Amino acid sequence: MQTKVSEELVVIENGSIISPKGFRASGVHAGLRYAKNDLGVIICDTPASCAAVYTKSHFQAAPLKVTQNSISVENKLQAIIVNSACANACTGDQGENDAYEMRSLCARKFNIPEHLVAVASTGVIGELLNMNKIADGIKMLEPKASVNAAEDFQTSILTTDLVMKTICYETEIDGKVVTFGGAAKGSGMIHPNMATMLAFVTTDANIDSYDLQNAMSSVVDVTFNQITVDGETSTNDMVLVMASGEAGNEKLTPLHPDWEKFVSSLKKTFESLAKQIAKDGEGATKLIEVQVNGAASDTEARIIAKKIVGSNLVKTAVYGTDANWGRIIGAIGHSSANVDPDNVDIYIGPILMLKNSQPQRFSEEEATAYLKNETITIGVNLHIGNGKGTAWGCDLTYDYVKINASYRT
Repeated sequence: MQTKVSEELVVIENGSIISPKGFRASGVHAGLRYAKNDLGVIICDTPASCAAVYTKSHFQAAPLKVTQNSISVENKLQAIIVNSACANACTGDQGENDAYEMRSLCARKFNIPEHLVAVASTGVIGELLNMNKIADGIKMLEPKASVNAAEDFQTSILTTDLVMKTICYETEIDGKVVTFGGAAKGSGMIHPNMATMLAFVTTDANIDSYDLQNAMSSVVDVTFNQITVDGETSTNDMVLVMASGEAGNEKLTPLHPDWEKFVSSLKKTFESLAKQIAKDGEGATKLIEVQVNGAASDTEARIIAKKIVGSNLVKTAVYGTDANWGRIIGAIGHSSANVDPDNVDIYIGPILMLKNSQPQRFSEEEATAYLKNETITIGVNLHIGNGKGTAWGCDLTYDYVKINASYRT
């Protein structure tokens, strides 16, 4: 089933990470967790163009170092091997050796060069991988291009997530159908640049790695880097894109007439996964979207939007259906962006709370009713310039404390 998103983009309702031509996936229970899938792989039929961004934590985990080493050889990837339950972070030389061994085992299983394998891990920090279970699990992986195989992979990467995050779009380039598939995990420790999240995107577009990296870098700041759940940044996480080139379009470059269409489609894929991560924040009941206009620049608008959506006081007010716009003012007030304190407008949904920094009369009952929705929009106009930006997050609930108080036990 297809649903039109715009004149140029449609969402494929049953599509997934394996919908683009040339990709297969698999996920199995290797025993790293009690019962659920915990080891997965994405395979491309041939070496694919690739691009990646990584956590900016000072403590980058071993899998990230291995993945960066792989990509540095010829800027190509053919497989991504992923485990949950153990982050393999802050594990010293042994952890790095294990990540390289994980890469080697995957390469031998699928008869591809080691440098064409990326490695990703997510889970508890400071614990070593059980390499016997990893080795046995890799032997069980049998990638297929099927709905069930895609779901097996998607469930294998989850930790405290309650739902899978997946999306598939199609667009037309050079008269050829180009497909984008995505899968992601992330629920807590979300405050990129990147945070505790993994996101994998596949496409069959024909594009070189250099141009794919440029396209990716141009949209990651306004998508994945604009979500926050709890203000915490982790050690492991990354976004990886692979392009098989099998759609048959002319090679995409910034000079291609459909370049902006490609970039826009990639951005939409990232944005969908980012919003799904924010909505599934640990213990969350609501997705919060903050839209800032009238800032001095787009960058400053994004700073303020993320400051608001990351405020614990805003998040708890939304959870409690309390239309306390003072929490929003508080968040704006200690941002690093330029603000005219005498000329700010604030909306909660369609309801005007503040006009030119003057309180407006509104119905508490109407505001409370609006705040009971699953998606809450907060609008801000700074009346300084033309900058605009959006950020996504979630409410903060009692369950967040329960989940994180017992994460290891």
